[in-house]
Amino acid sequence: MTKAKDNLFKPEKLSAQAKSEQTTSIAKDILAHEASTRQKKTERLRALRLAQEAELGPAPKAKKKTTKG
Repeated sequence: MTKAKDNLFKPEKLSAQAKSEQTTSIAKDILAHEASTRQKKTERLRALRLAQEAELGPAPKAKKKTTKG
């Protein structure tokens, strides 16, 4: 029973290069997911802003204040 238990819970030793590759791969996956999420959010917000601007019309231009010194 101890032999099966040792084989079941004993993880394999990974080389330093394998650990590095695994870490790099996971980090790239996380960054790609965050970038795609950010891009989707940006597109959604841009569409909402354009729809709101079309509904309200163009914003009035602010008058430039000059100070006499």
